[in-house]
Amino acid sequence: MRAAPSLLLAALLPLFAGCQLLEEKPQNPQAGMTRMQGELSAKGGQLLFKPCSESRHFAVFDAGNTGLLQEAAALANQPGTLFADISGNLSTSQKAGNDGQLNVQRLYRVEHSSNDCSDPNFKRLTVRAHGNEPDWDLKAGGKGMVLSRPGVPELAVPFLEEQLPDGRFNLSTEANGQRVELWVAPQRCVDSMTGAVSHLSAELRVNGQTMRGCAYYGGSRND
Repeated sequence: MRAAPSLLLAALLPLFAGCQLLEEKPQNPQAGMTRMQGELSAKGGQLLFKPCSESRHFAVFDAGNTGLLQEAAALANQPGTLFADISGNLSTSQKAGNDGQLNVQRLYRVEHSSNDCSDPNFKRLTVRAHGNEPDWDLKAGGKGMVLSRPGVPELAVPFLEEQLPDGRFNLSTEANGQRVELWVAPQRCVDSMTGAVSHLSAELRVNGQTMRGCAYYGGSRND
């Protein structure tokens, strides 16, 4: 998406006015939902979603009150492709000029990225977490976790996962003489460097040192 920031903001304004007119949520909002990744753009007063590797465009309706419309507008002042990772379903659109309507029920993340659609590791991950100052990146999947930090040898180790109340969970390991813990909570998180928004907050502890950041579920985990 290369449209001028002001055009995207102007296109989304009519949508904000309708955010209060939401349909009643079903008892199980995630029933029948499909997780999708793709690019966002604005056209004709609509926010459009183009799934990865497709040419179709769907008008976005925030059925789950996820805040996707507002998050997209907040990121519009930065150039580049706007990527979204969401859960929802497709239906017939009431407006012309698109291929249908995407009813969003859950927002996993929205960020500027030109390569997330082709990320070869996404489907194998259960969770990815990262933070700034100091920089760190942790990827966890069925074969273990990999912790990357500038100036420090990459650490690849097995881990244990503990489920906690209120949707929180903890990943931990004691290997190679190090104690590593990742504490994750279902809380909106904004990357302090890029402005990217994700649905999980994270706290990394390495041998007693605490570092904070954001996280999101990988493709092998949708709960």
